[in-house]
Order: sequence, then C-alpha cells, then structure tokens
Amino acid sequence: MTSRRFEAYYKSKYGMLRTEWRVVFHLGRYGEMTAKEICDRARIHKTKVSRAVRALETKKHLKRAQSPDDRRHEVLGLTASGKRVFQDLYHEAARFDAEMMSEFTQSEQAELRKFLTKIAGL
Repeated sequence: MTSRRFEAYYKSKYGMLRTEWRVVFHLGRYGEMTAKEICDRARIHKTKVSRAVRALETKKHLKRAQSPDDRRHEVLGLTASGKRVFQDLYHEAARFDAEMMSEFTQSEQAELRKFLTKIAGL
C-alpha cells in the first residue's frame, strides 16, 4: 500500500514503472554497474531488469558502455537526465518516508527499521 503511493509519484512525473525506479535507484546510489549486479543487489529477475534498462535508455536516463574487464558485458550508468531524475526521486522518497514515519514514536521507528532490516536480509 505505501509503495503504491510513492509509485504514483514517479509514474505520473516520469512515466516510470517500479522496476525502472529500482534500476535508477541502484545506479544513482551505488554508481555504474552491470545488469547482473543490479539483479543480484535488487533481487530482480534479469528479464525485468533488461526491460527496464531498455525503457530507461529510450527515455535518455541510462547509458551503456562496454565493460573494460569483459567485452561481453556492459556497464550501465545514469545520464545527466537520469541523475536529475534520481535526485528528485531520492528526495521525494526521503520526504515520503519521513511523512510515513511521523506517525510513530522514536522508539517505534527504531523497532520498525530493525524489523524491516531483518526481513530484507532474509
């Protein structure tokens, strides 16, 4: 439910799907990487990442370059436009998180974050 509210923001403003946002997030947060690295980090199937990469490239938010280590692979990165989109969405996500967490006491927030971290590690 809560991610759906945030999804409405990036979908209406940038025409992005959830997997596209997740690819942008990983590239914006961690820098250039291969599609496989995104799949592994984000736990997304390679087909979905491939579609998201094509869509983001079409929207001029993503660029590809041949890997210097292995010419069979491509390194993905954000374009200047993609970096601006990431910054906007990252700040909006932080605002959204703060708004949502304001309903909880400091102690409840700490508990919730602890539980979510534990779940994410599974």
